[in-house]
Amino acid sequence: MSEEKFGRLGRTLQHGYNSMVTCDSNMMMDIGYQVMNKNDAIFFEEKGKETAYVILTGEVEISWEKHTEKMKRTSLFDENPYCLHVPSGVKVSIKALNDAEMLIQKTENDRNFTAKFYYPKDVQCDIFGKGQWGGCAERTVRTIFDYESAPYSNMVNGEIINKPGRWTSYIPHFHPQPEVYTYKFDKPQGFGGCFIGDDAFKIAHNSWCAVPGGQTHPQTAAPGYVMWYSWMIRHLPGNPWVKTRTDDSEHTWLLAEDVKIWPDK
Repeated sequence: MSEEKFGRLGRTLQHGYNSMVTCDSNMMMDIGYQVMNKNDAIFFEEKGKETAYVILTGEVEISWEKHTEKMKRTSLFDENPYCLHVPSGVKVSIKALNDAEMLIQKTENDRNFTAKFYYPKDVQCDIFGKGQWGGCAERTVRTIFDYESAPYSNMVNGEIINKPGRWTSYIPHFHPQPEVYTYKFDKPQGFGGCFIGDDAFKIAHNSWCAVPGGQTHPQTAAPGYVMWYSWMIRHLPGNPWVKTRTDDSEHTWLLAEDVKIWPDK
């Protein structure tokens, strides 16, 4: 089945749920932004699906089972997120204490696991590419959960900060598991580029891309604009993403310890 690899929601999101991909697609996940006005209250109870709720902006009160926590975030670029990850059948309520926006990721999973609330301090934060190639691929990678920390999950959830004029997901690489990126910029006119295999797309604020398994997917941000994007991977049955990465052989010369790039000064 031929499916869209790229999409745009527009600079201004609609109030309510803004869908990007669904479990019925080859991404095997429901992913969308939930936009809430102050005092909005929404309720979820997913049967047969695990769900991750990540705060992007604003402040909410989130409740599940006998627990209630607050999530607050003022900057995608400078702050780690809060996240609630629940198994199938758990009732979740969210009340907006101020205007807020959430990223919601779901996929089929019949495993019964203990719901986990992630505070910003629980999120792994790494700097990759420092000192390589003149710093042109240095980026901040946040991992909320993956197979190592949540082997009971069928999903991976994280974020990347792509500095202005630099690259991420570089060198070009691929893995068999499908992956979805959703993008935002520090300024709404910001833009960048996404490359899936031989297809290119101009990234804009609130755009997204759906990466089929087996295709390379490097990204870049235009000078002057900081690009945030979420990265969400769906494990395959019997083949989870365990930091799986196959580098494009045409570009592996860049990984040599003594690599020289013009101009060599």
